[in-house]
Amino acid sequence: MRTPVRDHVPSRPTWRCRACGIAWPCSPAKLLLLARYRGDMPGLMVHLVTLREEAAADRFAQHYPGAQPADLHRRFTDWVPIRSP
Repeated sequence: MRTPVRDHVPSRPTWRCRACGIAWPCSPAKLLLLARYRGDMPGLMVHLVTLREEAAADRFAQHYPGAQPADLHRRFTDWVPIRSP
């Protein structure tokens, strides 16, 4: 019996990866996002900034004492290359 492949997508409101359980975006999610947005790094950045703001709102709503805005910035957007590869 085959185990279904699980996508590396965020689980809200924790913003941990549904597949591997680490902070999203995990390494596989980053690779998938880079492939999906190949040639459109500004589009990827807009997408990630939108998700980052949703994550911040979820954490605020849940009174989660964890990540600060700078931490979410590093986690969601600092890894995106400035130029398309």
